[in-house]
Amino acid sequence: MVEYSANLSETYAALANDVRRAIVDRLVRGEARVTEVAAPFDISLAAVSKHIVVLERAGLVRRRVEGRTHWLALEPQPLIEAEAWIEHTRAFWSGRLDALDEFLRGRDVGALAE
Repeated sequence: MVEYSANLSETYAALANDVRRAIVDRLVRGEARVTEVAAPFDISLAAVSKHIVVLERAGLVRRRVEGRTHWLALEPQPLIEAEAWIEHTRAFWSGRLDALDEFLRGRDVGALAE
């Protein structure tokens, strides 16, 4: 059995929101100020900050404070663990899809539609 951190659910929950995925996408390019991260969104800075807190709690984002400036950086480890889980389960669903494909190729597809 493959072991995963307890945060896997938090990782997927954090990534389930399009604003948070966009924040992660921005941070893939490198560290950025909170105001830079918030700029493209048509929501308040307070709303973006709440999304950032969710990402921080999931371990996806690290915050560094310099005076009044808050810098954000992506933490890749939760994404690596999420990818590992997907890869672990891929063998199951890939095999099932391959078996379905073989089954359908051996059947008269027209007869199945009726």
